[in-house]
Amino acid sequence: MQKQNILLGVTGSIAAYKAPELVRRLRDRGASVQVVMTEAASRFITATSLQAVSANPVRNDLWDEDAEAAMSHIELARWANLVLIAPASAEIMSRLAAGAASDLLTTVCLATEAPVVIAPAMNRLMWAHPAVQANRETLISRGVRILGPGSGGQACGEFGEGRMLEPHEIADAIANVEATRTEEAAPPELPQLLRGTTVMVTAGPTREAIDPVRFISNHSSGKMGYALAQAVAEAGARVILISGPVNLPPPGNVECINIETAEQMFAETHKRIDGVDIFIGAAAVSDYRPASAREQKIKKNNAELRLDLVKAPDTLASVAKLDNGPFTVGFAAETERLREHALAKLRGKGLDLVVANQVGGGRGFDVDENAVEVYWKTGERSFPTMKKADLARELVSLIAGHYESGRGTGTATELPSLGRGKAAKGKGVKN
Repeated sequence: MQKQNILLGVTGSIAAYKAPELVRRLRDRGASVQVVMTEAASRFITATSLQAVSANPVRNDLWDEDAEAAMSHIELARWANLVLIAPASAEIMSRLAAGAASDLLTTVCLATEAPVVIAPAMNRLMWAHPAVQANRETLISRGVRILGPGSGGQACGEFGEGRMLEPHEIADAIANVEATRTEEAAPPELPQLLRGTTVMVTAGPTREAIDPVRFISNHSSGKMGYALAQAVAEAGARVILISGPVNLPPPGNVECINIETAEQMFAETHKRIDGVDIFIGAAAVSDYRPASAREQKIKKNNAELRLDLVKAPDTLASVAKLDNGPFTVGFAAETERLREHALAKLRGKGLDLVVANQVGGGRGFDVDENAVEVYWKTGERSFPTMKKADLARELVSLIAGHYESGRGTGTATELPSLGRGKAAKGKGVKN
């Protein structure tokens, strides 16, 4: 974040107490930070505290005659490389979605050309309210990136989704946003191979509750699925991203639906599947879930604890079996006999393509690079290790070719590599 100017908006949430720590984290990474507070934020934290940690005067009044004599709200908007609102209350989300300019922070957001990122913080029921979710979708459609919220205990004593991410998580995510804006060599433009199509991508893990504080999950970070959603959007498609709990900002121009469990993944997918042309199931969905979740925290009173597990719904297989359903791409993460298991999944679930990779030992999960094998009914193609963003673009090119050729019949045109990383190799396979 060296030489980056970050304008931090602090709004009326109890999570405002984390703002000084967030400022410190951003400055430790080399950023310059100026803080703009809303009136409600001043009920939770003082401007003096934020001025001390940011080493800059804190602004909180659109009608400050001395500052506004020099059109300071425009000066702030031009100064910022990035506007970060953390915590972002339900109220500020509503005003941003409406395009309001009733205070200094919302005015700056309208006047800036810099990316806007928000980290929501509110009660779990407020976050789940249809009005808040509608505002979230509106903001995403306008390119606002949303970090979190996380899930856990809340100041009101309840437990659920709505916690602001921790300062170090936000700072790490912002560093990634800034890296994409300052990368020296931009990737080659992805052809508009999917213009006019609707593509649904699932990403990240699911969590299956054991009790109010424990769950079954896996190591998926969502990085591959999010990279695919970004690449599909670059290829001109309308993108619906259904995401499990991850610490990643959604790509711009993508409709993102956040879920937690395999049942929610299944329900949200089928709620929106009509009109979807291509389905890419990159999520690591739980195969099994506890038969029932305990209402209270399980105490460690016994030497052993047994859980009864039942099968979770299989979203990928259900989509592949739909009459007149979408072109369906699955993912197979394997620790052994990669080709054998991937081909079994291709046939058993009735997929058009399956993307397979080795996991474990630092491979696949929660890393920035990956290598995969892609299989279809009459062929296969290998992609060597490369950055997941570059791999996603290569995979989208391949998927688009198969989609246009008629649901993975093996007659797809072999599209050229986009020139990022080593060239991929294809070959025919008799099945």
